[in-house]
Amino acid sequence: MQEVDKVIGRRLTSSVPLVAQISQYIIAAGGKRLRPALLLMMCGALGYRGTHHFSLAAVVELIHTATLLHDDVVDASTLRRGRPTANEAFGNPASVLVGDFLHTRSFQMMVEAGSMRIMEILSEATNVIAEGEVLQLMNMHDASLDEAGYLKVIRSKTAKLFEASARLGAVLADSPPEMEATCATYGQALGTAFQIIDDVLDYDGDAAEMGKNLGDDLREGKSTLPLIAAMQRGTPSQALVVRQAIEQGSTERLSEIVAIVRETGALEVTHAAAHEEARRAIAAAKLLPPNAYSAGLIELAAQLLERRH
Repeated sequence: MQEVDKVIGRRLTSSVPLVAQISQYIIAAGGKRLRPALLLMMCGALGYRGTHHFSLAAVVELIHTATLLHDDVVDASTLRRGRPTANEAFGNPASVLVGDFLHTRSFQMMVEAGSMRIMEILSEATNVIAEGEVLQLMNMHDASLDEAGYLKVIRSKTAKLFEASARLGAVLADSPPEMEATCATYGQALGTAFQIIDDVLDYDGDAAEMGKNLGDDLREGKSTLPLIAAMQRGTPSQALVVRQAIEQGSTERLSEIVAIVRETGALEVTHAAAHEEARRAIAAAKLLPPNAYSAGLIELAAQLLERRH
């Protein structure tokens, strides 16, 4: 990961000062670096011995960072990882344009790997992520969204880059197509579990631990699984409260909605969905060669269910 951070630092240079300033601002905010770590661990599990994984892990992180910049503008978010978002600090236009810079820089870097398969995986992933963003936008303030519709969004918007990261490890290691598919399954399941837990924490987390404003999803009119389950399991009056909050994008009754989510068992339903995805990831990881890296991938999927931020 230190090597990946060195690559990121080298490749975020620009003759335009504001580009470098905003890029460094969001990268320096930290984060879990889960996607690049996943790529590195998959390479280790499959016995890769080259150095291309450092630059490709950096590419994955830059793509993710670009989507965060654009996400925060679209969502009008003011806080991420415990400090002001880039759009809050520098304004929306600069954030959008620097997000574009990070995307195009990532494509410059992936070309350097000299592999059409790598280009194919990453270009498809960025396209699916963009589709997921638009799909989520279309679903805003739609209280009729069901679990299948919710999963379609997060498998596109969040899980796709996890899937691509894991798949790239297999491609770099020259693994057969069956192993590549196994790695992709692991990544998709892990990414889906990650996002489901993230949505749980919006109603069961701590703002200081989370580093973001609780209730943001509700303010944006997002119908996430805890709310979907609460409407399905609650009384008609409870379902009405949740539905009106989604349709209006209102957090005025947030404490009441949090209570409804907890009382109806919606958190348990959502946790069960995350557990199912984690089990799917673990089953895929058990098909990898047995070593410290594959053991780490199994542990990662198990620990994901315990995250608090």
